[in-house]
Amino acid sequence: MNTNIQNIQGWLSAQNADAALLTSTENIFYVTGFRSNPHERWLAVYIPIQGEAVLICPGMEKEDAVHSGWNGPIIGYTDIELPMELLHSYIEEHKYPNRMLAIETAHLTVDRLHILQHTFGKIETKSIEQKMHDLRIIKSKEELTHLKAAAKLADFAIEVGCAELAEGKTELDILAAIEFELKRKGITEMSFSTMVLTGKNAASPHGTPGLTKIQKGDLVLFDLGVVCHGYCSDITRTVAFGEISAEQQKIYETVLEAEQAALQLVKPGAIAGTLDQTARKIIKNAGYGEFFPHRLGHGLGLNVHEYPSITSTSDLVLQEGMTFTIEPGIYVPNVAGVRIEDDVLVTANGFETLTTFPKTLQIIK
Repeated sequence: MNTNIQNIQGWLSAQNADAALLTSTENIFYVTGFRSNPHERWLAVYIPIQGEAVLICPGMEKEDAVHSGWNGPIIGYTDIELPMELLHSYIEEHKYPNRMLAIETAHLTVDRLHILQHTFGKIETKSIEQKMHDLRIIKSKEELTHLKAAAKLADFAIEVGCAELAEGKTELDILAAIEFELKRKGITEMSFSTMVLTGKNAASPHGTPGLTKIQKGDLVLFDLGVVCHGYCSDITRTVAFGEISAEQQKIYETVLEAEQAALQLVKPGAIAGTLDQTARKIIKNAGYGEFFPHRLGHGLGLNVHEYPSITSTSDLVLQEGMTFTIEPGIYVPNVAGVRIEDDVLVTANGFETLTTFPKTLQIIK
């Protein structure tokens, strides 16, 4: 049995819980190696306090689960079967206790909780969220290999985007070129919807690319990431298309200073909140405090946004092996939007930025 499942079983024993039912794609992949998007169907792994974990998946994906490396029992079901009833029968057949069930409270819907309660009878539930956060926050060597590969491909995507910039092309033209080249590299999934935002559009932190055309004097913001072997990257770079104004230049240099100052604080034992506070103070002192509306960063791994959240109030102590983003930004309506984001690994003596595309202002002629 794998170490991740053994760790969960040890936690179940300490919590006086009988079993865990994991239902999110990422946590199922983390403990089984099987990654799938079940859409509206059930996908779950049931982990008893003792005994073998069992994977519950659509029957048409059973062979895929085996080929992924999962060698434990599988409950495959058809579209006219009720998977939780099949699981209940399996539990009774193996005489597993089923009084207290640990669930992903942030993922399991109320409707599905009702199905569990109706099927299993009188059960108590408790959250396994924090335990899964704690397990996944420190990355293994294998995980870091995948994260570094994903970051390298994100760097490549920015290179493609910059090379495609030309007056008259639209945001979606550039976006399409980026994703086409990534598919030629074998990438089938982005970490999130790719953003290419130009001019005034970049002042919306989560803007939607459209048919706005690139013009001289624009700042162009790229925010993108890929999924590589299940692990995500997330990079933001802002470049100039032609010469920009003095205020645009000041905004860019302020964001760059804030990002670099936060990076220099990263090491084991540092407090996450100080990173945000440091970057935010630099932006505030430059006169743009009200235009930095989001946290400094977020955890990165199987999810593009995962635990921990790098906010000014976080008291999390950084540890070797943690990975997260650092991404300060300034967004002044009708003037400019700038964000610079790196994927960061906490090392034994400091940090490593997994994303390496240059951060000095790139002026694309």
